[in-house]
Amino acid sequence: MSEIILINVSGRDKSGLTSEITGIMAQYHLRILDIGQAVIHDHLTWGILVEVPSKDDSSGVLKELLFRMHELSLQVTFKPISPEEYDQWVQGTGKARYIVTLLSRSITAEQIARVSEITAQHGLNIDNITRLSGRRPLGVDLSTSQACIEFSVRGTALGLDKLRSDFLRISSELNVDIAFQEDSMYRRNRRLVVFDMDSTLIEAEVIDELAKEAGVGEEVSAITEQAMRGEIDFTESFARRVALLEGLSENVLATVAARLKMTEGAERLISTLKSLGYKTAILSGGFTYFAKGLQAKLGIDYIYANELEIKDGKVTGQVKGQVVDGNRKAALLDELAERENIGREQVIAVGDGANDLPMLSRAGLGVAFRAKPLVKESAKHSISNLGLDAVLYLIGFRDREAE
Repeated sequence: MSEIILINVSGRDKSGLTSEITGIMAQYHLRILDIGQAVIHDHLTWGILVEVPSKDDSSGVLKELLFRMHELSLQVTFKPISPEEYDQWVQGTGKARYIVTLLSRSITAEQIARVSEITAQHGLNIDNITRLSGRRPLGVDLSTSQACIEFSVRGTALGLDKLRSDFLRISSELNVDIAFQEDSMYRRNRRLVVFDMDSTLIEAEVIDELAKEAGVGEEVSAITEQAMRGEIDFTESFARRVALLEGLSENVLATVAARLKMTEGAERLISTLKSLGYKTAILSGGFTYFAKGLQAKLGIDYIYANELEIKDGKVTGQVKGQVVDGNRKAALLDELAERENIGREQVIAVGDGANDLPMLSRAGLGVAFRAKPLVKESAKHSISNLGLDAVLYLIGFRDREAE
């Protein structure tokens, strides 16, 4: 009769260790049921679940392994697994799997404790913990550093809305970002990323900058804030703000464009996405003049924005064509997905304002970036504490892969 044994090895990592251990097992014709390994700071933790064909063989293989591990100064433990325990483990294969991503400038024990506490409270079990961010030297400037840990969890969550609410609450308390998403085949198979422009790809609301030049900065900023918070309809607020720009010289557009700053991580994110074969798009309630500038600089594939009407070198206070509002952004996302012959599940959308919510909800992965409270609470995922390139962590990329 066969016997199932869990073998755990720990100690300083050594080259060829897996070959050593499995070579001994091969002599006894052991069958591998599960295997896993982790190395932290050159310290190895290695586990393997094996089936020994005959109980008569188990003492021999265990004795050989124990002797060889002692020679290598490694610790080894053996645990018999009953058929009932093994069957229970096999039955867990069909349970739902999720990914919890913890993003911060620096990871602390308290953050991990609170995240793991909430997952346990909601009936989820952590199977694996992986660091996605790169190695950081001591003394690094925490204001610009990035740290990310990914938890692979399994089970039947007891109310996903409540789970997300609990994560949002501790995100605010601990100044971290926590993303929770289903671990599906789409996660690493996204093909298109669409971005809002103002306050997402760039650190400004362009219409506010134009308003300053026109001498109506305070009036326009007040309307912008109301729109971003979702207090007034975007289309209405947009028309009111553009009307206040009437008479502005066309030359001012270049002046404003020259002083716009790219958002932290934007250039790294776009260049990485392009190298990986992703298509990118700007879907903006801002203006085409500035979107075209970003397209040329970053290599964006598609841009859709509002075109300011200019006559005799002056802004008329009107725009040409259909206004790109929230509903239009969602429709454009669908159109681009169809054009690229992909499903909406393969689209990532990133934005910060209330008018971005329709496209965030349409995308397979919608991310509220440094968003207002209403938007952050309404979106399924948010990033508030890191740069735009933290989006790469949400699709499972490690720093070493992205670079």
